[in-house]
Amino acid sequence: MLDIALLVRVHVDALIVAQNDRGVCDAIRRNSPVGKPEAMSARHLPNMAGINPTVPVSTHTAEPLTSVPQAPGAFLQDRLAGWVSDLTTLHEFTERLAGTHTLDSTLPELLSAGAALVGARRGLLVLEPDDGRGPRTTVGLGLCHADLGVLETVPRAATPHGRILDGPPGATGPVSNPDLLAETDLDPRHREVAGRLGYAASYALPLVARSGTRLGAAVWFYDEPAEPLERQRHLAGLYGRYAAEHLARLLELERARSDLAVVAEELLPSRLPRVPGVRLAARHRAAPDGGGDWYDALPLPDGALGLSVGAAGGSGPGAKAAMGRLRAGLRAYAVMEGEDPVAVLSDLELMLRLTEPARTATALFAYCEPALRRIVLAGAGHAPPLVVGDRRTEYVETTVSAPLGMLACWEAPSVEFTPESGETVLLYTDGLLRRTGDSTDRAFARLHSAAAGVPRAARRDPEAVADHVLRALLPGNTPADRTDDVVLLAVRFD
Repeated sequence: MLDIALLVRVHVDALIVAQNDRGVCDAIRRNSPVGKPEAMSARHLPNMAGINPTVPVSTHTAEPLTSVPQAPGAFLQDRLAGWVSDLTTLHEFTERLAGTHTLDSTLPELLSAGAALVGARRGLLVLEPDDGRGPRTTVGLGLCHADLGVLETVPRAATPHGRILDGPPGATGPVSNPDLLAETDLDPRHREVAGRLGYAASYALPLVARSGTRLGAAVWFYDEPAEPLERQRHLAGLYGRYAAEHLARLLELERARSDLAVVAEELLPSRLPRVPGVRLAARHRAAPDGGGDWYDALPLPDGALGLSVGAAGGSGPGAKAAMGRLRAGLRAYAVMEGEDPVAVLSDLELMLRLTEPARTATALFAYCEPALRRIVLAGAGHAPPLVVGDRRTEYVETTVSAPLGMLACWEAPSVEFTPESGETVLLYTDGLLRRTGDSTDRAFARLHSAAAGVPRAARRDPEAVADHVLRALLPGNTPADRTDDVVLLAVRFD
């Protein structure tokens, strides 16, 4: 982050000294990159649709100091006002960029701020890290999807961003085209697209991280022939360097989350088993920060089926790893003594207490006999199942018990119930309730209402039931605990 207060203090101190010493004044004028005289490098006046200096433009394109009628102190005051204005604008833009936390919000902000700094109205940002790890995307400013599609028809080598992204690493700087239509060697397709979209000049800036990794390129388009002033190019370069570092951090975070999500999906069942008498559907929404929720369906001897849902305490990679160990242990205990859900969870609690004494977990295991429509289940600090049918929508009465790892020896009685033909049993984790943002009682009431509202025709399909409940309970952008996964397992009895 730029320390604007420090920079302003330095310039003010320089002003005080310069007012008493004409030689210092001349030295500042000669050595300061911001204070050097500038001249237009394009044949036409530049577009100033972006930032506007609070001091007259003449202070940025002044004649030599000897021809300025102002006193040295007054001249430096005007110059200092221009510096402060530019630094303040740059500070505001970097502050806004620092407030973005996802690529979806960062890329448009970067493109918009850059357009203001170089005085352009439209732009294009291509995110394409040269390390090949992705992600890759294209974002437009003032350009619709159709416009972006038209721009993609221009040969890549003829575009400013293509020259940056495909050029030698570290050898490509800003690319300026002050008058595209006047260039005799301009690609014919590029000329046609520029005329169709109505831009006559462009300025492109590479986005390079401090490590040397080229992350992408930003291009801004002018409606008329123009080129940024030296001052504008300097400010855009400062902003681009900061933006590239911020973008690099977000890319690493995005990649870590993506890798964690892949690992989490691999720890869950790749497919649900087919067992006569029941149909299954599962939904899993991973939290951005990584939770430890799981579900499982395991065929057992004699046509039985073991069903489980649970959640390891905590978040992040540690919770994911613990979830994998708990699910694997529960599967082993279910094969050995699945007819007794209490024994299965007791063994799981012992494993957790011996291997990870500082961690807790909630779990529910159900031994299901589809032919008899009989379910025996036990829960450890877990929410009760919900039965959905044509004639009833009600929670299963279960005993209250502590989560695994909370007591020296866990044990609670099991419960048994018999779903009717055509009914669906919903097993879920607490994340489904917490994602609503409501209190516990209200969240349970909303879940009951969502399940009761499943259309009669949709109740024949567990996939449709699961989708309806999720849409009704978590519509669009809802308050969410970023550490909570959502798991929903629907079991329909034929």
